[in-house]
Amino acid sequence: MALLTPLSLEDARALARPYGVELAGIEPLELGSVNSNFLATAVDGTRLFARLYEESGEAGARTELDLLRALGAAGVPVAGPLPAVKGAAPLHRGKPFALFPWLDGEVLCLGRVTTEHCRSVGVALGKVHLASSFLPRLGPGRFGPGDLLARLERVKASGRSELVVDAELVAEALARYRAERDPELPSGVVHGDLFRDNVLFLNGELLALLDFESAFNGPFVYDVLVTIAAWCFRDAFELELARALAAGYQSVRPLEARELRALRVEGALGMLRFATTRLTDFSLRVPPGAKPARDYRRFLARLSAIEAGVLDTVFG
Repeated sequence: MALLTPLSLEDARALARPYGVELAGIEPLELGSVNSNFLATAVDGTRLFARLYEESGEAGARTELDLLRALGAAGVPVAGPLPAVKGAAPLHRGKPFALFPWLDGEVLCLGRVTTEHCRSVGVALGKVHLASSFLPRLGPGRFGPGDLLARLERVKASGRSELVVDAELVAEALARYRAERDPELPSGVVHGDLFRDNVLFLNGELLALLDFESAFNGPFVYDVLVTIAAWCFRDAFELELARALAAGYQSVRPLEARELRALRVEGALGMLRFATTRLTDFSLRVPPGAKPARDYRRFLARLSAIEAGVLDTVFG
């Protein structure tokens, strides 16, 4: 999924020179689903993470790179980009190219996640939100309810009867929860996609939060619930893990009363966001009857649990 744009060594060398790096090798990585990612090796043996931004464009890439620098300055564990000599990321086929330090951490499989891991993820997310007033101002992002409803129209227009029924149910729920949303919730910079593959651990300690490309200005509690859904759900929510993540977060930034009242609405909107993008980016791209790499129904199961109040007591 990750290699969307091939990159020859000759091209990679030209792209790396504005960063003051001479490359000896470039190798595509099976990571992510939106951008093309690579392991780059400099002539002195230094390993680097290289990325071609496939969808963000120059402005979007610049926003993420500036955000990462500001987060690092605020003490949030992130992998900050290498600075380009002339400031702007070089382009390959119109797509920005960036270099980052290579971090020798690991992504945890779901079976290895413990309460301590979840607590540390909550603490790190709390630091992101707490630093929000010192970070670059972001827009509303590309996955707001209106954007998602437009995506669902593509599913309906596909004629794929096995998907259309669920797409209509998701669209109806999106419209309903959008109308119920509290517009005065504490908001600021949210990651929006803090799944396990966007967090590195080393020897049990959280090393870095990754991939802020989908970051946007939104309700903090939305981000917390998306993260709980990503880290604390197997076949059902594991409340011990969820409580640990919530406790870690609240040790840095306690939720306000109005945020606690908004748990179900914001949690539902988060699950509907990922159900929608799993529909359009995975289910719609495989033939009828084929199994997609990521199944939207996993988020409908989370949605049902949230609507039933399973997470209502997680924050105390």
